[in-house]
Amino acid sequence: MDAKALRVVLVVVALALTGCGASAESAGSGMTLYTCATANVEQALVSAFEQGHPGAKVNVFRAPTGQLNARVAADVRSGGIRADVIWACDPLTMHGYDGQGLLREWSPPNAAEVPARYRTARFTGVHLLYMVAVVRSGVPAPASWADLTSPAYRDAVALPSPSFAASALGALGYFASAPGYGLRFYRDLKANGAVQVDAPADALTGVERGTYKAAFTLADAAYADQKKGSPIEVVWPKPGAVAIYGPIGVTTRKQLSPLAEQFASFATSRAGQQVMTGQKVYVTLPGLGGGPPIPSGSPVVSPDWPALFGSYKSVLADYSATFAG
Repeated sequence: MDAKALRVVLVVVALALTGCGASAESAGSGMTLYTCATANVEQALVSAFEQGHPGAKVNVFRAPTGQLNARVAADVRSGGIRADVIWACDPLTMHGYDGQGLLREWSPPNAAEVPARYRTARFTGVHLLYMVAVVRSGVPAPASWADLTSPAYRDAVALPSPSFAASALGALGYFASAPGYGLRFYRDLKANGAVQVDAPADALTGVERGTYKAAFTLADAAYADQKKGSPIEVVWPKPGAVAIYGPIGVTTRKQLSPLAEQFASFATSRAGQQVMTGQKVYVTLPGLGGGPPIPSGSPVVSPDWPALFGSYKSVLADYSATFAG
């Protein structure tokens, strides 16, 4: 979406919000958002919200998940969470905050529109990430994720760190419990010479430059680069690309801003979701599309998130001992 078109969308959203009765209480108010969402998406959503709430100001701390966790931990050590709203990039990270008592019970007004698999009593999914494989043009595509442990990809696979990137943590959560995979999958990758990098973008860049033959990365970024002429192929290996939802929630901050629930509800609303689709983001509300077209028949899988909530820290520790050691 070009700048002119984005301005039109923001104005329309602002008028819609004003017409729905943005309260006088919010005028001149401020709130703090912690998020790992990409800059263009976060900025578009914040701008639309502020235009619909004259005088409101959203102060944003945006960082990769690892740095976001560090900021939250520092807050807790120094007296309590300073964010009014947290918008994370995977449910495991958000559950970790919930387990520390940092999220209050909250559901958006349109909760029934959001598929139940993207909701808990304290946070609701607003966007989706798909972990796919990408290969350099001319390199055979893996039919399954397990193929990446074969000699054909020896010393030539890059994968992002689950301690740094939320999407990688979500993928680890899936593979750790998937039949035929488990943590052995990561041990086999390591034994085959796979290399860990920080972010999915780093893995993608490595394939584009020819450093690696294949990598784990995110579908939206891979398709965007492919459209620009990057020499890559995007692959949805069996059993499927791993879908990870990014949730938003309201914190237990002592002096909570009156804007907190309004902003979180806007992010899940149809108007807010349409702002995100304008940034080529996959969203959780059905029927809105968003990111680059997904090829027909592409398989998609997802972890049993509630089942993982109690064990993901030990899974991450086992991964670190195996892969990062």
